Amino acid sequence: MLTGRSRWISLLCEVLPRALLARLGLARVLLGSSGGGQFLVVVPAEVLPEAGNFLNEAGARICRLSEGRLRLVTAWTENLGDWSIVRKRLGDAMRRSRGTPAAGAEAGFFDPFETAADGTALEYFTRMLIREFQNAQSVGWSAEYPGLVVAGAGQYSWPVSSAPSADGITVARHAAMAEDSAEMASLRVLGERAAGRPTWGVLRGDVDNLGIRFRRIQTIEEHIQLSVMYKQFFAGELELVCSLPEFWRKITILYAGGDDFAIFGSWDALIPLAREIQRLFHRFCEENLKEFPGQEGKTITMAVAIADGEDATLPSVYAEAGRLLSIAKSTDKDCIHVLGHTLEWRQLSAASDLRETMLRMAGELDSPRRLLADLSSFYRKAAAASRLSAAHGDYEKPWQIRRYLNRALGETRDRELQRLRTHLTNEILVKGATHFRLRPGGQVALQWARLSTEGSSHAGSSTGN
Repeated sequence: MLTGRSRWISLLCEVLPRALLARLGLARVLLGSSGGGQFLVVVPAEVLPEAGNFLNEAGARICRLSEGRLRLVTAWTENLGDWSIVRKRLGDAMRRSRGTPAAGAEAGFFDPFETAADGTALEYFTRMLIREFQNAQSVGWSAEYPGLVVAGAGQYSWPVSSAPSADGITVARHAAMAEDSAEMASLRVLGERAAGRPTWGVLRGDVDNLGIRFRRIQTIEEHIQLSVMYKQFFAGELELVCSLPEFWRKITILYAGGDDFAIFGSWDALIPLAREIQRLFHRFCEENLKEFPGQEGKTITMAVAIADGEDATLPSVYAEAGRLLSIAKSTDKDCIHVLGHTLEWRQLSAASDLRETMLRMAGELDSPRRLLADLSSFYRKAAAASRLSAAHGDYEKPWQIRRYLNRALGETRDRELQRLRTHLTNEILVKGATHFRLRPGGQVALQWARLSTEGSSHAGSSTGN
């Protein structure tokens, strides 16, 4: 249901403005921007009443199908003056509309909301928007059902694809399929496809300070151009990246908006996927936004939430990923919250390399699980020692920290293991003028390594947290 509803909202923002123009007999060029939860359309003043009736009918159907959870909020203003003034008037009108939902409502607005009597919601979200839309070549709209998006049919229809198209709708809909390729893979199957712990998770991302970037735009042409660029990046690049061999059977796109996205799938694919999306977004900004001053809209922050237990549901983990994303954005920009810590992207890259070193060293030992458990014990002791030192106003002595780590890694005469141990020690510790401190990605690397070994043949049972 969550996947179907997400697709419905994404498609509504693309189909409704196109259907409005087609219904009024207006040219396609009047569609300014669409997608990402909103749309902008230019219409002649004489057809505004008819356009209002169209959107009101669609909004009533949307409210009914969503059982009152979703509203279509509209506003309009004259296209007079500079774009900055027009945009401000539109923004003020939208805020008034959102803040006064009962304005102009008919009698009975406050009566208890009744669920749709036709009972088609479940069938629509799970069959039409999941099974039929997955491979549909077009989507359509009909006046009989103004709040619905129909796959492959309708009074008016438009082609859909992941590639940018002048007349079509760009949408990301990659889904990891079950073994029979007839249905989307379930959460349990996605968890079983993960290397290490058999579980799944959700990755969410959002562009930093994009609203500030749009407020600086001086013309409607620049507004439309920028909106389309961001939308096409998330739709096209997400579809492309998720189709790579290491991701295509493990990842399903929940939605791709105008400045954000959500993906769920095997936990072990989410962190590498986040790094690849950030790399592509950085390149996208370098090539397309180099003439725009400032960093607003040029960085992206993400968060990963991993399901904890078999009873976890997609809505709950999705909400947790949103909470972690808010924490990351309030902590810093251009970063990721993963495995309980907020890291800069370069720190996540270092954590990935450190994880590889841990796994390589563990593979050289007879008891790899013991090594990771000892490293966990080291971090707990180091954290306790740091708190004690801070309470007494002095630093933990460098030799004590190194002794703790050497004890955790153990003694060995094997030169390869000695080399790995030295490298691992140098990567975990940062040497200051008077004390050592732990690198911020060390605990992420350790937890990442432990998740990678849980459930594997050489690691035995889970090592816990």
